[in-house]
Amino acid sequence: MKNSFKELKLDELVAKRAELRKKYFDFRFHAVVGHVENPVQARMLRRQIARVETLINATTAATAKK
Repeated sequence: MKNSFKELKLDELVAKRAELRKKYFDFRFHAVVGHVENPVQARMLRRQIARVETLINATTAATAKK
């Protein structure tokens, strides 16, 4: 899962970021209510969001250099 984002294009990365942020928001909502099966999932989602953000920033910087 770590490297599965590298082959995505910029618009796909932006869509994936939105999807992951929604999942994280829903997870936090369920955590407050108290219906969380896997509490480690929050850390995994945050890390995936960070990976996607890094790739978006790298792609944007590479495009700006050209």
